[in-house]
Formats: sequence, structure tokens, C-alpha cells
Amino acid sequence: MEDKQILCIGLVCLDIISVVDKYPEEDTDTRCLSQRWQRGGNASNSCTVLALLGAPCAFMGSLAPGHIAENLPDVTAQDFEKVDLARYKWIHWEGRNANEQLKMISRVEKYNSTAPKEQRITISVEIEKEREELYQLFPHGDLVFVSKDVATSLGFSSAKDAVIGLYPRVKSGAYIVCAWAEKGADAMGPDGTVLHSDSFPPHSIIDTLGAGDTFNASLIYALSMGQTMQDALTFGCQVAGRKCGIQGYDGIV
Repeated sequence: MEDKQILCIGLVCLDIISVVDKYPEEDTDTRCLSQRWQRGGNASNSCTVLALLGAPCAFMGSLAPGHIAENLPDVTAQDFEKVDLARYKWIHWEGRNANEQLKMISRVEKYNSTAPKEQRITISVEIEKEREELYQLFPHGDLVFVSKDVATSLGFSSAKDAVIGLYPRVKSGAYIVCAWAEKGADAMGPDGTVLHSDSFPPHSIIDTLGAGDTFNASLIYALSMGQTMQDALTFGCQVAGRKCGIQGYDGIV
């Protein structure tokens, strides 16, 4: 399995980041100190971090031939039929078009049902947006990432409360993980133990864009390398903290 890849499926987009001296007040003009364009999107960012960590990885999503494009379609189940599952040890879905993604996951579950245990593909899903459609993904991941925004919208006030309260939604044997910004992250697995890691903030906050994607990728990387969930949780928080102290991703490892 060492030469098999981790596949990230989801969005790639263009992030335009404008730097100002303070947060603009409503209905005011503010002079921009600097601006940069960089590739973004949850799945794309996570794939970048996986590559920087040294993981064999691949990205699947809609790419545009030019610098800017509108209305790019999400990956469909029909697109996913072209994927050779034997090449992958882990497939991660950024929750987007959930109905299509459920069909993709079903294909992997069918593949796993006849594959030897050591050849089975680990399935992870990220539920970041507060959209009811995405909540269908909860019971279909071996690992489920749920965002602070989703947890808050569902009535939870901490990562611990979220993983405990949402665990009944995931399938038997799965892990659920929730990161809570500067308060660190929590996880819960089938034994009912809540695991926690504190955050590791840098000396100076430079750029938090993509910190959550960095956390997800780092945790996936650690687990794929055979680390325990507690160690993976801590590693995810450490790398996400380093990312907040640099611009972009260069120098994250």
C-alpha cells in the first residue's frame, strides 16, 4: 500500500487575497496594501499540503484552461467511474454535490466489500458548509470531518460537545473530528473516548486561509502512515499552527 495514493475530490478555485491595514468598515473605501492570487479550494489545498508532507497524492476536480473561469461543474459519479480504484489507499471527499458523491462512495464501498482487508480504501468526508444536503455524508465516512460552523449551526458550543453529539450520525467503527480554531480539535471513535489536542499558534498570525484544509490533510497523512488518532490529531494542529504563521504553504514543513 506504500506506493498507493491519497485522492482528494472537490474544489479548485482562484483565491484573490487583498491585504489592508485594518478590517474595512461597512460602506467605506480602503486602500489595499498588497494583493496576491493563489490556487485555492478545500480539496485542492489539502492535496497541496499532502504533497508537501511527502504523501503520494492526486486531485480530482474541474480545472479551467485560463486564469479565471465561472460555473465549473462538480465531479459527477459518471466522471468517477473512470477512476482506477486499485491506485488508491485513501479517498477524501470535500462535501459538495452530496447526491453524486454518495454514488461515488457507494462504488468504493462495493470495491472494499470484495477486496482483501489490506487493499481496502479508507473513505473520509468533510462536512464544512451548513447545508442539509451535505449531512447525508455523515454515515458514509470511515473518518468524518465536521466544521465549527456546522457544529455551531446544529447547536453545539464546543468541539467536544460536537463529536459526542454527532457521533450517532456516523457509521459503526468510524471516527468523527471537529477542529475549533484556537481551541484545538477533538475526535471520537468507536470506543467512546474523546481525544483532544490543543492548538499550536505561531508567534505571529500571518495567514489563516486554508488552515482547516491543512489540518485535515495533516491528520489524514498521519493516519495513513499508521499513527494513532491522538498523535494524528496533535500533528494536524501543529501543522495547521505553522501554516497560520506563513503566507501560503511554502515552508509549512
